[in-house]
Amino acid sequence: MESLGTILPLILMFVLFYFLLIRPQQKRQKAISKMQNELAKGDRIITIGGLHGTIDAIEEGKVVILCGDGSRLTYDRNAIREVVTA
Repeated sequence: MESLGTILPLILMFVLFYFLLIRPQQKRQKAISKMQNELAKGDRIITIGGLHGTIDAIEEGKVVILCGDGSRLTYDRNAIREVVTA
């Protein structure tokens, strides 16, 4: 019975960490991955560096972004932070 008393707090701590840290991070990662896979030409986006632009072309792992001054920049698909819906 004493061994259960020493193991129980460790089990409770693991369960607490799972529901407070691990599970929410997995949900966020899944949502980001879904957003990056659903990118389409013409979407207004923001990169992780803060660049605002419109997707001009999509290749395998790269995205060509059309900026406000007409320049086209090539970014890695993972560099897209969010799709802006105005």
